[in-house]
Amino acid sequence: MNHVDLADSADMAEAIAKILPAIQEFYRFEGPDLAVRRSADWKKHLTTPLPQQGKGLDSVLNDLIQTVIPNGLRNGHPGFAGWVTTSPTSSGTVAHLAASVAGSQRYWIQAFNYLEALGLDWLKELLDLPPAWQATFTSGGSSANLIGLGAARQWAFEQIGVDPSMTGIPDGVRFHIYASVEVHHVVNRAAAVLGIGRRNVVGIPTDRDHRIDLSALEDRLQQDAAEGIRPMAIVATAGTVNVGAIDPINEMADLAVKYGSWLHVDGAYGLFGKLDQRVAHLYEGLNRADSAAVDPHKWLAAPLGNGVAFVRDKNILGRAFTLEPAAYLEGSESQNGILQSPFDEFGEKYFDFNLDQSAPSRGVAVWAILKEIGAQGMADRVVRHNSFARLLADIVRNHPKLDLVTEPVLSICCFRFNDGIHSGKELNGINAEIAARLRAEGQFVPSTTVVKGIYAIRPCYINPRTREEDVTGLAKRVAELGTELGTELGKEQT
Repeated sequence: MNHVDLADSADMAEAIAKILPAIQEFYRFEGPDLAVRRSADWKKHLTTPLPQQGKGLDSVLNDLIQTVIPNGLRNGHPGFAGWVTTSPTSSGTVAHLAASVAGSQRYWIQAFNYLEALGLDWLKELLDLPPAWQATFTSGGSSANLIGLGAARQWAFEQIGVDPSMTGIPDGVRFHIYASVEVHHVVNRAAAVLGIGRRNVVGIPTDRDHRIDLSALEDRLQQDAAEGIRPMAIVATAGTVNVGAIDPINEMADLAVKYGSWLHVDGAYGLFGKLDQRVAHLYEGLNRADSAAVDPHKWLAAPLGNGVAFVRDKNILGRAFTLEPAAYLEGSESQNGILQSPFDEFGEKYFDFNLDQSAPSRGVAVWAILKEIGAQGMADRVVRHNSFARLLADIVRNHPKLDLVTEPVLSICCFRFNDGIHSGKELNGINAEIAARLRAEGQFVPSTTVVKGIYAIRPCYINPRTREEDVTGLAKRVAELGTELGTELGKEQT
């Protein structure tokens, strides 16, 4: 028997130091993005049989330096404004690395465990949420929304004398979740996982500003009440991923009170938007919600895998997600209250409020970022990005070949090329090809969407590295590509 493990732990600092130049080179984002065009080569190099005998740490480092890192995802490029994602900044990255080594588990009495609580407290203060709300870090918006709606399910069934976490969902009882048709599809999946069912998520039409139609919502609540269908939750979206619309939270809170429903706010993307005083009034009523979700790995630019669920009632959340006592957990803590080792107590506990028992330390990244830039630095970022969307909208309005598809509310601006010659499907096709060519060039990478049948180019500004020239450059390049494509299409038709 080999009593020495083959995995290296002694030379960790040296190993990290070796890959740092490759990471720094990658973060320069110089030249075109060739990862796809050379994918056959790097896949061929990496596709090997499972080694029966290890190749050693140096072999791993060489592959990382020469093959893996250079072909990574360039969603931190200053011109990247696609979807709602970015890459982390230095403080969050360094904190994440530190946690993977020195805080590899978020429990017990140690500094990383304390920063879980402090990071959550700082987020509540930053977002002006009540300090008494229970919060927990999650892997992202999907799980944060699931936790919020899991608490909603617990509350709703307890209203009829049922504990769903213990006895399950009884037959013959119907509950609906109400959200706008613009709600993120993770809400539908949460309904499926929670046993409520995707088809019991009622999609409510939106008004001309892409916000939930309050009259239509109340009409459906009344109709369902008459049919004996109970409201489990009303979901308000604070920043739709399609266009950045913010549902009327305060008015939805009124309806939740009137019809006896839980109010959940999905702010995975847009909750940080309330730091911009130009739109802060749109978040009125947030403190009346029963739960909310936000993703620090979006606008805060924390490393990916960092979401947060906030729930007003700690006890309801605990009943919904309790792990239940176990001898090897609670029984292993100090029995006399004397603490001499970090392992005498679990410290700040989250396994009764979350999907995970074991989990990485996520709070340290939030703490590091907010310690570095402060509340004002984050507010400045949000204002800057929202201003980028408004700047782009102004350019589009004044350009003879560009159309504004939606007015920006937060940091999303939907627009398209329109030469006044082509229309309908032709314009949609031209704009789809423009987006494809932008991605291939790699200098400006927005995402796209469809708004009321119009295929739109959709930059979403949450990238800390984006500059004003990336905004103006995108508009200029869209117009250039559109003109070229329009000319090509005209030649094909003649």
